[in-house]
Amino acid sequence: MKGTESFPSSFLSIMSTPSSIETVKQLLEPLLEGDIFFVDIKIKPTNNFKIYLDADAGLGIEKCIKINRALYKQMEEMALYPDGDFSLEVSSPGLEEPLKLHRQYLKNIGRSVEVTYLDGTQKEGVLMKADENEINIEYTEGKGKKATLISLNIPFAEIKHTKVLIKF
Repeated sequence: MKGTESFPSSFLSIMSTPSSIETVKQLLEPLLEGDIFFVDIKIKPTNNFKIYLDADAGLGIEKCIKINRALYKQMEEMALYPDGDFSLEVSSPGLEEPLKLHRQYLKNIGRSVEVTYLDGTQKEGVLMKADENEINIEYTEGKGKKATLISLNIPFAEIKHTKVLIKF
């Protein structure tokens, strides 16, 4: 009969997501050594945890593997998901993910960025500085002899997101 089937177990896990995320963050915290810091965590209804970490001096794959294995073991031992129906990915955010933390802005000073304002407009430039309230980017306007270097302060309150650009 239609409509009499029970909810899939993945639906129930969605309802417990906030507490699951908090539990995983608590387990993760002691594993972050040296300059490694937490950026974000995402969980899919299939109990697939994606954890994004970063480090001031760069985050190598070896460190990600070590943290992944240790965290996975703790989650299994706690029986967070008794049937073992979860997966775990630990990585750096990658270029497709926007900067989320002040510490990430500091790490990327000197790199080309694309800032998207709340209204959707964008500005590209080199990230020159970042403080608690705003960032400063520099960009060139005009060409040849008429080119001028512009310095622009952008308050965080006006930024929707910022992405690091790779230029070849």
